Amino acid sequence: MHSHKYDLEERLLEYSVRIIRVVEQLPNTRVGNHIAGQLLRSGTSPYPNHGEAQAAESPRDFVHKLRISLKELRETKRWLKLIQRIPLIEPAEKLDRILEETEELIRIFVTSIKTAKENDKRK
Repeated sequence: MHSHKYDLEERLLEYSVRIIRVVEQLPNTRVGNHIAGQLLRSGTSPYPNHGEAQAAESPRDFVHKLRISLKELRETKRWLKLIQRIPLIEPAEKLDRILEETEELIRIFVTSIKTAKENDKRK
């Protein structure tokens, strides 16, 4: 982990860029195109959804928008695992780092949701 406080917005932007690069490597086949569309949608949505959460109208709205990002990250993880299992990108290990980042982002969102809910209860 970095010693300086990382910027989640920047990290999610970089994550979207990495997802787009994975999508661009997928084969131009029926399966490749189907998975590309799904992965592109789920893998790039946490970034704008995080922006929506920052502009939330209430603590409940904030948690709701964070949950959307979490759901999309979990879906992205499954698409990446499927790509690895087939494998649609060789060597399959090329996806290990993005899968690790996906796991880390999932943990960050789970913690953020927990914290936001606890803070809301205290009010």
